[in-house]
Amino acid sequence: MRLMSQDIHAFVVPSCELLGLGEPTHQEPAFGWVRNELFARLVDRGFRSIALETDRVAALAVDDYVREGVGTLDTAMAEGFSHGFGAHETNRRLVAWMREFNRNRPPADRLSFHGFDIPTENYSAPSPRRYLEHARDYVRPDRGPGTATGLGAGSDTGLDIAGPAGEDERWSRAEAVLDPVQSPGATAEAGRLRCIADDLSVRLHARAPESIGATSPAEWHRARTWLTAGIGLLRYHAQSAVRGLTPSDRLSGLIGLRDTLMAQNLLDIRDLEARRGPTLVFSHNQHLRRSPSGWAQGELDCGWNSAGRIVGALLGERYAFVAGSLGRSEAIGLGEPASGTHEAFLQRRGTAWELTGAVLPAGGRTRTDTEPRQGYFPLDREVLDGAAALLHIGDGAAVAPAEAAPSA
Repeated sequence: MRLMSQDIHAFVVPSCELLGLGEPTHQEPAFGWVRNELFARLVDRGFRSIALETDRVAALAVDDYVREGVGTLDTAMAEGFSHGFGAHETNRRLVAWMREFNRNRPPADRLSFHGFDIPTENYSAPSPRRYLEHARDYVRPDRGPGTATGLGAGSDTGLDIAGPAGEDERWSRAEAVLDPVQSPGATAEAGRLRCIADDLSVRLHARAPESIGATSPAEWHRARTWLTAGIGLLRYHAQSAVRGLTPSDRLSGLIGLRDTLMAQNLLDIRDLEARRGPTLVFSHNQHLRRSPSGWAQGELDCGWNSAGRIVGALLGERYAFVAGSLGRSEAIGLGEPASGTHEAFLQRRGTAWELTGAVLPAGGRTRTDTEPRQGYFPLDREVLDGAAALLHIGDGAAVAPAEAAPSA
């Protein structure tokens, strides 16, 4: 007998510190509404942070708003999200709710907001210049007596970042990612920037006592977040510059590197949140699954290790993944699943959404009525390999936004 419930605690072990909640498409709002409802319940059980599939550096603006009330909700939504996710009403409602929850609470008990993605879009990646310059400016000598570490003012000469970086457009144009011949990622200037970034990482840690004393632990970690993003961009551009690969291998390398950097960000976030409570992570199934990820279309056949598979290997039972599936959706033009498909097995009349065990009956098949424009990855057995549970939304239009109020 299948266990069916709307109580996520029925499926997640107490040792879980990082809970991945997956969605099979970014275009069905119902998953965001269910996420908001589940997060409010998890907060009542001790969760104190959420991480979304958005640029980690940009998301600092959202965290400033929800924790400290810096800026406005409109500004946080406009500046704090990548990939257009700031325009989603589900995300706006989440951010507003988190701000209200935090308003009268002590700092240690406030909810925090994180992004765990890198600052890239589908066909572009920005210059690493401003990320490296942010870190360089933070570790400047007037933060404190750096000579005690052997990294004094004299060693800051030669940290010219703008020179080797050149024009930002050189990096950000689509050709820099799509064509390895036009990528700056393997140039001598890129190599110089990677040496500078490595030096900045050493300086940031060596001067931590002085820097934190002059600012705060939060500001030190913020500088480290900017530097991590800059180093990640240099690695991404270097991968873009690799020549002689088939289109499938090239795309697999870029997606795989993105997920590897996502995993690094999730581990950093857990390090920051370890003493405050568990973290909910919300993203596409392909980024959170514990089994190998894959995507095929036309002549492309790509495979890579997802962020979830990486952190799952490192955290063990401290990471849990709940896969998402969808029956029908007006929002993306997805009809009722055909009989015999996995989604058809999960459909239940009168139930807008439910959580169930990650087990499918024998003989089921993968649905074939989807189109690339829908961004929907049909349910298959592989995505459930290692999953703790399955969130199935039978009809996206039937899921209404929950009017959750902050707990007293």
